Amino acid sequence: MKAYINGKELAFEPNETILDVARKNGVYIPTLCELHDIDHAPGTCRVCLVEVQQGDSTEPQYVTACDTPMADGLKVQTRTPQVMEMRRLQMEMTMADHHQDCASCPRVGNCELLPVANSVGLKQVRFHYTQGWEDLEPDHGKQPIVYDRSRCIRCQRCVAVCRKVQNVDALEMTGWGSTAGVRLKGGSVDASPCITCGQCVMVCPTGALAERDQTDEVLNFLADPEITTVFQMAPAVRVGFGEEFGMPTGTNVEGQIIAALRKIGADIILDTNFAADVVIMEEGTELLGHLKEKKRPTFTSCCPAWINFAEKHYPEILPMLSSTRSPQAVLGSLAKTYLAEKRNIDPKKMRVVSIMPCTAKKEEAARPVLGKNGVPDVDVVLTVREFARLLRREGIDLKEIQPSAYDDPHMSEYTGAGAIFGTTGGVMEAAARTLYYVINGKELEHVEISQLRGFDNVRTANINLGGEFGEIKVALCHGLKGTRDIVEAVKAGKVDFDFIEVMACPGGCVDGGGTLRSKKAYIPLAMKRRETLFNVDRQTKARQSHNNTQVQKLYADYLEAPYSHKSHDLLHTEYCSRPFGVPADMEQAWHELHEQGGDK
Repeated sequence: MKAYINGKELAFEPNETILDVARKNGVYIPTLCELHDIDHAPGTCRVCLVEVQQGDSTEPQYVTACDTPMADGLKVQTRTPQVMEMRRLQMEMTMADHHQDCASCPRVGNCELLPVANSVGLKQVRFHYTQGWEDLEPDHGKQPIVYDRSRCIRCQRCVAVCRKVQNVDALEMTGWGSTAGVRLKGGSVDASPCITCGQCVMVCPTGALAERDQTDEVLNFLADPEITTVFQMAPAVRVGFGEEFGMPTGTNVEGQIIAALRKIGADIILDTNFAADVVIMEEGTELLGHLKEKKRPTFTSCCPAWINFAEKHYPEILPMLSSTRSPQAVLGSLAKTYLAEKRNIDPKKMRVVSIMPCTAKKEEAARPVLGKNGVPDVDVVLTVREFARLLRREGIDLKEIQPSAYDDPHMSEYTGAGAIFGTTGGVMEAAARTLYYVINGKELEHVEISQLRGFDNVRTANINLGGEFGEIKVALCHGLKGTRDIVEAVKAGKVDFDFIEVMACPGGCVDGGGTLRSKKAYIPLAMKRRETLFNVDRQTKARQSHNNTQVQKLYADYLEAPYSHKSHDLLHTEYCSRPFGVPADMEQAWHELHEQGGDK
């Protein structure tokens, strides 16, 4: 079949839209609401208007290219004076219903709205937004994600990704006309299905959805001479941060981040990879115990959005979750105990700041169970986007800074196994390397386990651990739509896996809800980032967590052994059922119950 765009004859396939055909042939049509990665094209923004004529008809029609099927013989014009004027008018109405204080917007410099306004030739906006704005829920200074209705353009991309990709369905449209906006079902995070994964933030084209900005808190820590600031960097950050400063996707900027932290005055700089190696020692020992007891399956516990999902949606599986804390929480606990003792620092004057590719890590850090005597082990979590804002506020350009290296003698060494925690399948592969050694007394010959490195949303494999256990059955999930299927199968007794890894975000941490926002498909970005992590693994001298010499010293000097009484006290946690949809007057009671670690 053939049609015409701007007079050029083009072939197309059935079910392709005008926008599909245009993109395939390099014809630019501006869009805002459309998100082709997940087949979301509601036509609400209407900036993709085009002029069409069918057959010998002389009367043109004006349609949205994103949701109009291409037809045989259709003549499409993308830049006639009438089309351009209609697009400008549509953008002017959108801007008139939008809070135009761009300097205070969390997406300043990386907004999709302004480039589209420029592309349609908008010169002025004759009307201005006069309504107030509000958070997604009353601002108690706790929720990791905030919503500003004054910046919402009602594109529904957040609703679509929550529903279609994550299968959580926590968001819905509410209101009419200029009062319309997005809201959480139930009215608040606690009462809704929301698991704070941040994928809604990733697809929002404006600053309507954003992480709670905590950069001022960190700057206040740095300015206080009485405070010792401890920073930790997650595995995925080093391969997803350079893009914020215009560097190629997947560039390893570990050394530049360390140098930047020193420049802004960080006292101690650690690597969350070290804690990932500790997690393998604890979680691996826990799994071996479960295998001996024939207790199946064991779910990994490193992803806080997955933990939220289990607590809210499937509380009946909580006994199947590993009790081992996430690497962030492990490092926070060890920093304020082991490291404070080693360096003779008063833990009360220590502040631990995490740089994470994740919004759910903010909520995790605030969990009362991950602290001591009301004091959190991790004080502040900065997403990749926040950390970029902080460096810009300090006048630092990552491209211009010379890389540096870790120098802490206690908690900065990491292995290749710790590095690959940042991508889907990495936790499973790291665990297998150490489990094989513990069972057989020798290293796994082929350290890279190819069957764990696919990119399907749900993958299964058999891993031969040797010894008394032989082959174990494992499953890996990234993205919660596939995770729900696996959990339902486990509940129904249809599968018999021994070990299941879950990462809530598609691609894993390398494309987490706190990383650089992009309208592009996540897979190419995540694939480049994960390949760099695999290269870090290959270039690291030790590739198994049990060969981390600082981890060995930690156990010898302080923790005694994996899963010892002391390590269980410092490095493990517990979970509680958090039913959503409770009445508003019961919400505070549920919140208090959760803080106390209650179950029902």
